Amino acid sequence: MIAQGILLMTGGYLMCGLVFAIPFALVGVGKIDPHAAHGSWGFRLLIIPGTMFFWPLLAYRWIKGVHEPPAEVNPHRCAARKGAQQ
Repeated sequence: MIAQGILLMTGGYLMCGLVFAIPFALVGVGKIDPHAAHGSWGFRLLIIPGTMFFWPLLAYRWIKGVHEPPAEVNPHRCAARKGAQQ
């Protein structure tokens, strides 16, 4: 019973993701990442499974109108920035 509910919820989530992924792969990916705007049809086909999984995050970025990927922040990049400032 519980496993069936979990599978049903997972299936619903992925179905919503598929419904979102098709228009996102055709139009949205170019709106949130300018480098992906010139991607081939093969690239767009390859991003559909990942888009199905991360659709809430991508929908949020698409609706907000974010036009660049977020800057990566990790200890290595922070140390490199500090070294460049000296």
